[in-house]
Amino acid sequence: MTDRLYYDDCYLTEFRARVLDASPDRTRIYLDRTVFYPPSGGQPYDLGSLNGVRVTEVGDEEERIVHVLDSPLPDAEVEGRIDWTRRFDHMQQHTGQHLLSAVLVELFGAQTVSFHLGVESSTIDIARASLEPAELRRVEERCNEVVFEDRLVTISYQDSTEDLGLRKPTERQGRIRIISIADLDRSACGGTHVRRTGEIGPILIRKLDKIRGNVRIEFLCGMRAVKRARADYEAVSAIARSFSAPLDETPALVSGQFEKLQETERALRKLSVEFAQVRGRQLYATTGPEEDGLRRIRRRVQALTEELRAEAQAFVEGEKALFIATVDDPPSVLVAASRDSGVNAGQKVKEAVTRVGGRGGGSATMAQGSVPSRDLLDSLF
Repeated sequence: MTDRLYYDDCYLTEFRARVLDASPDRTRIYLDRTVFYPPSGGQPYDLGSLNGVRVTEVGDEEERIVHVLDSPLPDAEVEGRIDWTRRFDHMQQHTGQHLLSAVLVELFGAQTVSFHLGVESSTIDIARASLEPAELRRVEERCNEVVFEDRLVTISYQDSTEDLGLRKPTERQGRIRIISIADLDRSACGGTHVRRTGEIGPILIRKLDKIRGNVRIEFLCGMRAVKRARADYEAVSAIARSFSAPLDETPALVSGQFEKLQETERALRKLSVEFAQVRGRQLYATTGPEEDGLRRIRRRVQALTEELRAEAQAFVEGEKALFIATVDDPPSVLVAASRDSGVNAGQKVKEAVTRVGGRGGGSATMAQGSVPSRDLLDSLF
């Protein structure tokens, strides 16, 4: 059994221990005691070293913790040291998560259903269908109020048979480790945490996503929040400089420019379609009829675009006309036929592509379909 020293003191960074077991190559080490935290409850594992040998991974094997090393460790006794910068960052994010989850319950009765501590940011999923911007701002403000109050964060133990008064009931039995934020929260948790809310640092909520009927909140604490806020500010400042405008006016300017861009794109698409129609009529005029009296166009194109359909439609507005276009990737075909051509485009395409395991259809004058492979395209019609 490994004595988990971080359970009682999350601020331990160095320790001495005996090697109880190891893999044959001595790169997987089991100790009688450790401060290395294994992945659990959404929090990643610690990094560091044992007798100067780098610890690359830590795993929880129920009663034992395994330390995975980047080279063999022959020693029977070790001096361990964790990467404190990484550990403290995890402590800030995890305690910040407890605070955020408690405030969401306090303000809106929204329970947290999952937590993930990532490399750059962290997320929680809450049992709520939506969260309005004003509600989100209130949550962020309340969290930072508690940070500024520098409330005590404590570790305690109680038996599961007692009245624990937890924010969220636990299914664990026996001795329960409880993390408490004074006058706000009590949660069963085996993670590492700061001693006071002031050590969490600023809490920044960045975005919301809807995930399987819940709301996912992305947040950052401490230096993560400071660095992200600085990066966001510099990004928005760069945009403001490009507009030669004050920072606060930039959102309205960007929105206005986006609307103009959309209008321009709509006008350009309309002109592109009109130009394609002109091309189609000119193509009809310059294409002579074949022996059966039909004017035929066969073309291999990059994609079945709106402009191509407009060109094909304009071509078959003339008498006795047939327009066929194929695409190699994905293998597909477009057929347009004039009403007097004797060809029902929708019926012809459906029959042809279905015969080779494809799908398609359309109207009598315009249809398209897809086939499983490029080799089948040339033999379709």
